[in-house]
Amino acid sequence: MYLQEAQSKTLIARFGVRVPDGRAARTPDEAAEGARRLGGPVMVKALIHAGGRDPVGGVRLAETPDEAHAEADRMLGTPLVTAQTRPEGEIVGAVQIERMLDFDRALYVALMVDQRRAVPTLMASMEGGTGIEEDAARAPAMVQKYPLDADGGHNPAALAAFFDMLGVPGTHAESVLETVEALIRAFVESDATLIEVNPLALVEDGGTVALDAKIILDDNALFRHPELKAMNDIAKGDETELLAQANEINFIAMDGEIGLVVNGAGLGLATHDMVIEAGGRPANFMDIRTMATPSQIATGIGLLLDRPETRVVLVNVHGGGMTACDRISDALGMAVEGRTDTPPVVFRVAGQNAAQARAAAAALPIRCTVSTDMGEAVRLAVAEAGR
Repeated sequence: MYLQEAQSKTLIARFGVRVPDGRAARTPDEAAEGARRLGGPVMVKALIHAGGRDPVGGVRLAETPDEAHAEADRMLGTPLVTAQTRPEGEIVGAVQIERMLDFDRALYVALMVDQRRAVPTLMASMEGGTGIEEDAARAPAMVQKYPLDADGGHNPAALAAFFDMLGVPGTHAESVLETVEALIRAFVESDATLIEVNPLALVEDGGTVALDAKIILDDNALFRHPELKAMNDIAKGDETELLAQANEINFIAMDGEIGLVVNGAGLGLATHDMVIEAGGRPANFMDIRTMATPSQIATGIGLLLDRPETRVVLVNVHGGGMTACDRISDALGMAVEGRTDTPPVVFRVAGQNAAQARAAAAALPIRCTVSTDMGEAVRLAVAEAGR
């Protein structure tokens, strides 16, 4: 679950991280009123589920409430296209009105899971701010890593030495460490997979202020955090992806024509790569969770069938454990029932109840090609999409 900037700041502030005074606004009048209450120059920031807003006009300075009104009016209801959004961008439904702060230096600080070591890892740089991704790609050494224990544990003295090595001035060393300790607690206790603060401003009073923040939470752990799950407001997120999550499916829409129905993240990624290698373009990433019922899986398949861009559906499932292959064929039958414009389906399954599933899929009143080979199934789907 991807939190917007305002939500991310609310979360880390609960753990003691200092953030600027600000408020969200959904209309230009609310933006002007927010600027009036804060007083002085404010930043007007488009609230979307992506970074890279500043270079494309998604972050603007407003000296007066009237300017805040004008900037909000320009942003709200329009798509913002950044390097991290889809090609069509994301519609701006709200803006953040925030008191502008002066600062001389800023850090980049992030916490994420090291996939190789399966432990949280701190990443930091003294070159925080706009363009850190591009700069780090040219000079990877500018971002340094500090591995933590699986539970976020670490040696405080070693962590202090790490930031001293980065060049954090002594006037701000204590505040930086306190902020990072708070971010580590937020990361572990919230079951986050990413917390990124950029920039973390070093301000005149020796303190630090998180001027921007991005958080991604582990969807599989949200049952432990009902207060965080409530942040997943359907008006603020992608309705399709939220509906999929509610039905035990991880679903990310893409801009291709081949709809993928896959169980397991590893198989999903492999199928995605194979489709691209064969010259096709996936319409989505899908991971059917273990406990998904046929009805829930049918909802996920329906999301693909509802997309006008979907020219063919590729089912690639390995049945076993809680997800037998015939559960997938049952779901496919439920999803196509009553539809008259179903695109062709390439159906490849292996594992538990595979034979029954193949027979059931072949008997459906749709154009369905059954395959027992994953490579062949991918090639058939790509060829079908190209017709």
